[in-house]
Amino acid sequence: MPRLDDFQPIGAIATTAQGLTQLQRLVESGIPLTTWIPPHLESAPCSVQTYHRPLASHLQEHWSHYRAWIFTLACGAVVRLISPLLTHKRQDPAVCVLSEDGQWIVSLLGSHGAGGDRLCQVLAAAIGATPILTGASHAQGYFAVDTWGIALGWQRGAGDWNAIARQQAQGKPLHVYQTCGSSCWRTGLSSDHSLEFVSTPPLENAVWITEKALPPSLTSGVAWHPRVLWLGIGCERGTSAALIQQAIDQTLAQAGLSPLAIAGLASIDRKSNEAGLCEVARQHHWPTRWFTAQELARVTVPTPSAIVAAEMGTPSVAEAAAVLASNGGNLIVPKQILRQGGEPGAVTIAIAQSEREFIPRLGALSLIGTGPGALDQLTLAARSALLAADILIGYELYLNLLAPLRRPGQMVAAYAITQERQRAQEAITLAQWGLNVAVVSSGDCGIYGMAGLVLELLAEAGISDLPVEVFPGVSAVNAAAARVGAPLMHDFCTISLSDRLTPWPVIQKRLRAAAEADFVTALYNPRSRDRQKQLVEAKAIFLEYRSPHTPVAIVRAAYRPQEQITLTTLGAFQPEAVDMFSLVLIGNASTRRFHDWLITPRGYLATLEQACLSE
Repeated sequence: MPRLDDFQPIGAIATTAQGLTQLQRLVESGIPLTTWIPPHLESAPCSVQTYHRPLASHLQEHWSHYRAWIFTLACGAVVRLISPLLTHKRQDPAVCVLSEDGQWIVSLLGSHGAGGDRLCQVLAAAIGATPILTGASHAQGYFAVDTWGIALGWQRGAGDWNAIARQQAQGKPLHVYQTCGSSCWRTGLSSDHSLEFVSTPPLENAVWITEKALPPSLTSGVAWHPRVLWLGIGCERGTSAALIQQAIDQTLAQAGLSPLAIAGLASIDRKSNEAGLCEVARQHHWPTRWFTAQELARVTVPTPSAIVAAEMGTPSVAEAAAVLASNGGNLIVPKQILRQGGEPGAVTIAIAQSEREFIPRLGALSLIGTGPGALDQLTLAARSALLAADILIGYELYLNLLAPLRRPGQMVAAYAITQERQRAQEAITLAQWGLNVAVVSSGDCGIYGMAGLVLELLAEAGISDLPVEVFPGVSAVNAAAARVGAPLMHDFCTISLSDRLTPWPVIQKRLRAAAEADFVTALYNPRSRDRQKQLVEAKAIFLEYRSPHTPVAIVRAAYRPQEQITLTTLGAFQPEAVDMFSLVLIGNASTRRFHDWLITPRGYLATLEQACLSE
């Protein structure tokens, strides 16, 4: 099931049985929907809810309860229904329209800010429909400026976003000034983007990615605010939420910081039930982090207090809590103390800036088998999960093969072929951070792929609260066999000749067992620049048990433009003609060649002959 947490809850409307069937297809593919139908469809055999008022009235009541809507109505009817409900593109939900025959799905509303284009692509991939995207960013293939920080939890700040979006659509250069937050969003840019990254504050055509408030001198530009600021707060018992808020506002204004860059607040655990502090956090939907006095006391701060140490068991609450909450970030605002005449209580506030921004959601891991490399060999579920991901991680070659499928803005992290552990660990780290991560493997991810390694590392670290789903793919052995007929019709096995992780004596033992047992055998990783002898020895082992006339197929780059197929025999095949992009299929005693096919009989004809003789 593709991760669509950013769009939940999703509402759906069907007014006909055929439209309801298409919505049910989405549900069966793993897309969670709340489906509404009129009374005359109440006998429908699926879990739905019924609306009894006119549809326009029903939508008016429920419109704001959902972050996305899917309609199986005509586009014109949907436009008329929703037009009175529209407010602003930063607030309106994404709207997609699915045709009643399931062939087309249109991104009608909220293509950028609400993620409508992304949702449309994921839904289309889930059921094999064609997405209809009409926005300029899709047509021109650029990463729309008003979507840059969505996956990373950034908040859109001040500025004329429409003007900047128009400039980008017209291909005019934008000056990008980034002072905080991750730069991994840049991997979602196309190679021909019209952006200029600058190190000094620009005053026009500017996109600021910053913890700071925009300067009044900025003539044209916008701001993205990564959530990097952690507020460390101490307060006297009974201090009001209003005074705490005033302290926050005053401190931010004096430091020139934007409240949209706040990640959350932190304090000593004795304050975890402080009403005013909890109310401020609740109002802003800020996460809270509480630390023990012992944890706080271990932090070196610029302004420790003996009075605080005597009272709280630590010389610092605000400064130390800010540093701990930011995972050792820089303390950019030392503690400030605010009292208000006539107002009981006092507030101490400090601000630390984390190196990595806070993402206010739970991440997930999708372990995806991409098949032999051709995009038409991807399963619908795998395609949907790939499109839903924030970032793709994998071997660089495999990511390049997926490039035509990537949507603008989708981040990538490419690794060398020997860096499996590094990419698996990074995938886990990014998912724990809050990203929806797709780890790609060629073929099937659970057959010599990344699925096992990622799960091993999760088990080793005891991580059980991270959502993980495995999406199978067409394995290399299936792809190679399909290109040469039906060599796997009877019992078969796969053996990797790479001894980088498995000792060669163990591989030798498996080769001998497979050869003696007469398994059709697929040899993965048969030969590389540094491994020349293993395939030669494998051939020798099989010749001990099988005829030199045993059919052999060498399939290189199956289903890719570089595909090469060689049919030969065990005695004649030449190991030096094989490389790492090849898979070697060795038939069993009954495998035979017919023209360009290899056929391993299952025994059906023999069974039929025996039946005829018995009659």
